[in-house]
Amino acid sequence: MAMKTHLKEYRARYSIKQEELASLVGVRRETIVNLENGRYNPSLKLAMDIAKVFDCMVEDLFEFME
Repeated sequence: MAMKTHLKEYRARYSIKQEELASLVGVRRETIVNLENGRYNPSLKLAMDIAKVFDCMVEDLFEFME
């Protein structure tokens, strides 16, 4: 099961750079890059922290595709 992410779109909408988002949620910029490229699945805590930054639900940012 693959995961699709809308993280890049949300960052663009809020004008937040990868480095800024990484700092806000306590990870390295490379983690954000890997999330956006589908090479990393976030922990529940990380997904919730990112959703809080964008004031949305986790499901708005990440969805599983069959």
